[in-house]
Amino acid sequence: MGVLEAIRSRGNDLRPQAEINVTPLVDVMLVLLIVFMVTAPMLTAGLPVDLPKATTAHPLERSEPIVVTLDRDGNAQLGDKGVAVDGLGDAILTLTAGDRTRAIHVRADRECRHGALVAVLDQLGAHGLSRIAILTERAPGVRAPRQDDKPRDSR
Repeated sequence: MGVLEAIRSRGNDLRPQAEINVTPLVDVMLVLLIVFMVTAPMLTAGLPVDLPKATTAHPLERSEPIVVTLDRDGNAQLGDKGVAVDGLGDAILTLTAGDRTRAIHVRADRECRHGALVAVLDQLGAHGLSRIAILTERAPGVRAPRQDDKPRDSR
């Protein structure tokens, strides 16, 4: 029974309205949606690193890679969990159930020591993991190389 019908009825037969007001529910849901949209990109970041620039970098294939991150102090992180460099190969093989064909992306900070990066690559190679890519950022204003571009002879 609507409000007008209750007023028009004779006597004091005012009963509570049996309809749900969904406006506050919609407001809360929209606020939650905005909060999740803002925070979702921050959850996938991991360690903050400053990637070096490369002009000849080619785009990688679109599969779900395993991401190894090295910060400037040489601390390693596998996905979002910290791991010791000497246990990195075993941790990856455990994560992939022994699959050695998965792509591994190494994100190393520009200020990371060369020896720390070599230690990670050596650890991966010792466990038979050979599909390794070292991630870089493209230098601004540089044209992306095409697959048919041939290296120029420096002579």
